[in-house]
Order: sequence, then C-alpha cells, then structure tokens
Amino acid sequence: MTSEPRPSDPPAPEPLKHTVGFLGTGNMAEALIKGLLRAGRLVPERIWGSDPRPSRCEEMRARYGIWTTTHNADVVRRCDLVVLSVKPQVVPAVCQEIGPHLKPRALVISVAAGVPLAVLERLLPPGTHLVRTMPNTPALVGAGATALAPGTHASEEDMRVARLIFDSVGMTVVLEEEQLDAVTGLSGSGPAYVFLMIEALSDAGVKVGLSRYNAQALAAHTVLGAARLLLETGAHPGALKDMVTSPGGTAIAGLHTLEAGGLRTTLIDAVEAATRRSRELGEAALRAVQARS
Repeated sequence: MTSEPRPSDPPAPEPLKHTVGFLGTGNMAEALIKGLLRAGRLVPERIWGSDPRPSRCEEMRARYGIWTTTHNADVVRRCDLVVLSVKPQVVPAVCQEIGPHLKPRALVISVAAGVPLAVLERLLPPGTHLVRTMPNTPALVGAGATALAPGTHASEEDMRVARLIFDSVGMTVVLEEEQLDAVTGLSGSGPAYVFLMIEALSDAGVKVGLSRYNAQALAAHTVLGAARLLLETGAHPGALKDMVTSPGGTAIAGLHTLEAGGLRTTLIDAVEAATRRSRELGEAALRAVQARS
C-alpha cells in the first residue's frame, strides 16, 4: 500500500535521461557531479569524466563512483550530454579533438569563462546544440548563481535540461549571450569582492579587539545572514539597511565612513571593469579562431 504525498512533501527530483560526460574534472565539474548525485538527478553509472591526470581520474572514481578516463574522445563517444569544463585557453584544441566523435544531436554545455558561442560554433560540427553558462564558485557548496544562454541550435528542451543541471548547485537565470559579460563582472567575479570585504571586516574586528577566529566567523555569518534576509523577505536592500540604522546610532556613523570612502562607487567600478575585461577576452578568442580559419 502506498501513501499519498502530503502537501508538505518536497517534490521528487526529476531524473535526467542523459548520460553526462565532463571534459575536465576540476572544481566546477566536481561541484556539478556532486550536485547532480545529491539531487538524485543521475546515478554514478550515468556520469563520465575525463582528465589528463590519471591520479585525478582515480580520485574522482573513488570519491563518486563515476566512470573516468584520460581520453576526451572516450567520453563523447559514450555521452549524449557533454559539459565542456576545461580552461578557456585549451578550448580550441579540445573542441577540435572531440568534434568528430560527438553523437548526433548531442548537447554541449560550456562553462569555459569568456569563450563566446560564436567561437564554439566555429570549432564544433555545424548544427551542434550548444548552451553557454557562467556559474560561480559558491556552486561548490550548492549556493551558486549561474546564467545560461542558448546557442543558435539549442532547443527549449536543451535549455530545460541545462537548467536542471545547474539548479542542482544553486539558482539559475536564462539570458541573452550579450549579457553574460555583465554576469561575469557581477556574480562570476563577485565572490572575490565579497571575500575581500569579509577579510577587511575580519581585520577591522581584530583591530578593535576581537580574536581572529571570532572576527572572521562574525564577519562571514553577517554577510550570510544579510543575504538570506534579503532573499527571504524580498525587501529592497535600502529598506533593510534602514532597519539597522537608528538616528544618531552606530550604523549610520559606519555608513557615513563607507560613503566617504567611496565604497558604492568602487564596487560599481569593479563590476564595470570586470565586465569590460570579460568582453575583451571574448573578442580576442573570436579573433584568434577567425584567424585560424
């Protein structure tokens, strides 16, 4: 006898029907593998990973029970969904290596930062289904933010499958590709800005008398708690700031110092500079591929 699901029961995970291969098994690939297994979207027997280092292959096989190999072609021959998770500078060589072995209608998802769809579409066989993504490092703990953009031949089903993969390690949004440079500048590079702020807050805590351990813990949980409060209430950040700020109090004195130091302008400039650099790298990659053809 089976019981009816209660309204409070979480929805059952939607399993993926694909065999998924990861070209490169670095941090982001491992985050996705771990997320897919934890979410129940795949079983280890449906996951392949390739890495040039035999020791890394053995490590991933022992840790997650997946299939591993040192040859990229072995992966794409067996998989109908391929995640291109190699460093951007080796993308051209890897694409040329795997192109002849891709299954018909295979979906290729790229996490290679700064490599435009136009580059991938030139390097891979005509008609390849492509999705470009821009995840960030908090995916390693299931708290990532990923933007996805469809290639010329990507279908709605391709995008749905891609979202299922990245929803397993955080939240996702679908955007036009021209917005991915901005995503790189904001959420892709953003963890570095936040880590710098946490480090600075921790240093400040030490300066005013706290131990390093307590200062860092308090700073990190303050950032975590503030982000959760914003997300769970849906309130404007300015309104939440005002909740902390009482007339003539400590918070307004600190905020005055931050505004005098140009924190708001500096953060805006940082996102703009990172966005501009991402665009430059993408344009350089496209020029390099055009020069080779």
